[in-house]
Amino acid sequence: MEWGDLKMVLAVVRAGTLAGASETLGVNYTTVARRISRIETALGERLFDRLPYGYHPTDACQIVADHAARMEVEQNALLRSLQGQDQSLTGPLVITAPQLLIGPHISPVLDRFTQMHPDVSLHLRASNELLDLSKRQADLAIRISRTPGDSLMGVRLCEQHTASFAAPEVADRIANDPQAPIDWIVYEQAPTVPKGVPDAYPKSRVRLVFDDMAAMIGAAQAGLGVLRTPMFLGRATVGLVQVPVLPPQSYADIWVVAHRDLWHAAKVKAFRQELVQGFKANRACFVA
Repeated sequence: MEWGDLKMVLAVVRAGTLAGASETLGVNYTTVARRISRIETALGERLFDRLPYGYHPTDACQIVADHAARMEVEQNALLRSLQGQDQSLTGPLVITAPQLLIGPHISPVLDRFTQMHPDVSLHLRASNELLDLSKRQADLAIRISRTPGDSLMGVRLCEQHTASFAAPEVADRIANDPQAPIDWIVYEQAPTVPKGVPDAYPKSRVRLVFDDMAAMIGAAQAGLGVLRTPMFLGRATVGLVQVPVLPPQSYADIWVVAHRDLWHAAKVKAFRQELVQGFKANRACFVA
């Protein structure tokens, strides 16, 4: 068996279906099926039970997958070690960051960096998911977190606060009649009126629950209610103004992190330095 065969088996075990494995590997569905059949023939073992809902690994398959997973860890460690020795400012660099942080504060860093280092091929993965840096899903990550990752190297870019924001017409209504009901737009992981709303606004109530911050901002811009959001985002969003129904509160810090194997690589270090300078210059945007 070749390493490519082992990766194929491991992908099917993890995905549970040929379609899922083909998407992970970036190959055709029929290619996966054909390769699995060829591997089974070569080994003289049935690796998967073909069931209506997917491919279920046999005991023999699990042995193969366990060894493949360990080999994958070693391969990633080898490639990280080699990449960490790279002191050139050329070639690819993969950055990941939350979508809503990119526009106002990371884009200027991207602009400066690409002008300073035109031979670096910068790839940005905009995602709120915590990509696995040990598996080389990204070289450098900007994260909003209280615990950015114990196994990683990191620098805190800045602390930040949250506050309450609303459309100007909603802000005017609150100022003119603070005893009137106040509608809140909240996130599904915290689906109640935020703690800390003062007694001066006793009629606060939840109107809408969302699972996406961008959608919440759109609803607030449309005048549907008040939302709690990081101050950098509320201040940068056209059509929102800060309202006093919730005093500024401490929120998770913003970090830049990388796997310790890559921390001292030239491209990682250069981009990290630009980030630190950029966030230091704009600290006032993030705190009260």
